Amino acid sequence: MSQVVVTGGAAGIGRGAVERFVAAGARVFVLDRDTEALAALRAELGDQVNALTVDVGDRDALAAAAGQVSAALGGEPLSALVCAAGVQRYGTVVETPDTVYDDVMTINVGGVFFACRSFVPLLSRGGSVVVVSSVQAYAAQHGVAAYSMGKGALLSLVRAMAVDHAADGIRVNAVCPGSVDTPMLRSAAAEFSGGRSTDEVVAEWGRSHPLGRVATPGEVAEVIHFLTSPAAAFVTGADVKVDGGLTAGLAVVLPEETK
Repeated sequence: MSQVVVTGGAAGIGRGAVERFVAAGARVFVLDRDTEALAALRAELGDQVNALTVDVGDRDALAAAAGQVSAALGGEPLSALVCAAGVQRYGTVVETPDTVYDDVMTINVGGVFFACRSFVPLLSRGGSVVVVSSVQAYAAQHGVAAYSMGKGALLSLVRAMAVDHAADGIRVNAVCPGSVDTPMLRSAAAEFSGGRSTDEVVAEWGRSHPLGRVATPGEVAEVIHFLTSPAAAFVTGADVKVDGGLTAGLAVVLPEETK
């Protein structure tokens, strides 16, 4: 049985990853700061889920969680680490308060860095790390300066770790989703709804992707699972876009008569 750690695993893409690994027969250690959501997840998915209430912004809590996981493994190695915890915050560099900047960097960047520091030593040879970044590591929408910066930093971290840990047989990759139908996306849709329903806003954002919709967490989870599998044994240092073609096109519309 493979043994997997997923941060931010109680909701969104993290939860999708937990569900995919459980379906594959893995034992999954789920880290999240939402105790109630963790309890609900374990009640739904059963004993393959081991829930730990952890805020990834707390590096000491991550180190303590790694100790708990190590004890639970009983000498067996960890197969994979998936870093999916993250927050979305808005603002230009001028508008973003120090507290918001610190929040984004502590959770989205530090939460990955220190999760890797704590759990990579538990990985077996042939083990894998997958980091959830974003298409906003490549191109930004308006008013997401800190968020976009943080997601870009994750790609640099992935490349550095891929080089550092290749000799240990540990692969490190990133997935970069476009819009995904998660509680975080729906919260943003509600914030910018302008009186429309959340479903309307999500559908509108979906139409900006060439495939014409937003992704499901399960679709991103399939790519995460692939990257941790033997099928991806020669893939490391990669950033895989799971964006419905969003970054493949240019936002230029030809006049109707020239089509």
